[in-house]
Amino acid sequence: MDMRQLRYFLVVAEEGQVTSAAKRLNMEQPPLSRQMKLLEQELNVALFDRSGKRLTLTHAGELLRRRAEQLLGQLHETVREVQELDEGIHGVLSVGSVVSCISLLPQPIQRFQQRYPKVTFKISEGDHFLLAEQLEKRAIELVIARLPFEAALDPEPYEIVELAPDPFVAILPASWVKAKTGPNRSISMREVAQYPFITLKTDQTTGMHAKVLHEFHQSGLEPLILCECSNVAIIIALVAAGIGATILPKSVIASFPLADIAACDIENTDFHSEIGLVWLKDRYLSKSAREFIDMFVLTESSGSK
Repeated sequence: MDMRQLRYFLVVAEEGQVTSAAKRLNMEQPPLSRQMKLLEQELNVALFDRSGKRLTLTHAGELLRRRAEQLLGQLHETVREVQELDEGIHGVLSVGSVVSCISLLPQPIQRFQQRYPKVTFKISEGDHFLLAEQLEKRAIELVIARLPFEAALDPEPYEIVELAPDPFVAILPASWVKAKTGPNRSISMREVAQYPFITLKTDQTTGMHAKVLHEFHQSGLEPLILCECSNVAIIIALVAAGIGATILPKSVIASFPLADIAACDIENTDFHSEIGLVWLKDRYLSKSAREFIDMFVLTESSGSK
């Protein structure tokens, strides 16, 4: 078994067909089929279930897929680490972010690009579980996310650097703010509880929803939840249309036009969201990733002063 066979195996596993895998690998089908047979013979196990129209992995095949991804990822990281010993910072830096943290990326990216113009960026968006999967597959090196990082049932695999806390604000239709609040645009939790409420919640990530509900309950209040929504942009659109109010971290509104919405400080509460940069422990981080972490922390520090 060699790295070439493992690469072939991963492509066949992804495609579910030898024919399409051979096309993707720019090779003929018979040699690829022969390599898969040789691999199974060497391991003395069936890696594929061939009973259906598509190839599916057996339990042994699934284990080999995970190990092959790890081995090839380590090989790639080793090559990259060796090359970076004598080369400057360059290449593609892949970063993942939850939607509610996207507005925090432009400033550190701009500063980083000015210092390291040979680095380009690939930005991916998703929830904690998708981003954790991309970290594991090495599709991304870093994640910026709200904490706790909910994919971490066991936090041990992750290294996390906490950034400056992000205060929560109440976000309402602009017309409601003009009618209901004073010029300082502050509002109490009791008043927010009187409006139809739109909450950020997905089937898997519920941390922010739970934190907001806890704040209501601390004040002896029960919000009138009109809608649970998994997408920040949809929530803002619903608020702008006058459907209801929401509570989100203050940095979120930087990504949206403010003509039809207004953000109000929440009175008499120190209510904030924690943010962190997340990456996998014991995995090689490129020079660009390490420098970006330092610059992100520096940007946050200077911005909070």
